[in-house]
Amino acid sequence: MLSRDYRDIVGGALLIVVGLSFAGYAATHYPLGTIARMGPGMFPTCLGVILAIFGVLQAVPAFFRTGKMPEIRIWSPIFVLGGVAAFAALIFPFGLIPAIIALVVISSCAELKIYPVSLVISIVFLCVMSWLIFRVGLNVPIAMLRWPF
Repeated sequence: MLSRDYRDIVGGALLIVVGLSFAGYAATHYPLGTIARMGPGMFPTCLGVILAIFGVLQAVPAFFRTGKMPEIRIWSPIFVLGGVAAFAALIFPFGLIPAIIALVVISSCAELKIYPVSLVISIVFLCVMSWLIFRVGLNVPIAMLRWPF
């Protein structure tokens, strides 16, 4: 056991830094306007401040509770990034559906236990939704299934 919950402290600190960075950039590079006539910088500034407030709400209570040592698994991000790389490598030669299948199967290896039924449901749902969104709804000229041989 750790004396403090350092995982939430670090997570909250990252939210604070990112939120204040976005708010500071938006406030200095875009006109804020007024509440009655909001400028283009008002919305990103407010979102950055809200994100920083969420970071404070996450980090402050973590100073007053004990935490456990987080389990660090290096393979999880490697599998997720590998799934994204496989999607990028497969979408043009094979089409969208095989790229989605490769993405979901490779990314699912990031979990310790793989559930085949939920994996198949995820693949079918994502393939159908991508077909409905990109082909039917937006009429994007992307190949759904292409056999390059």
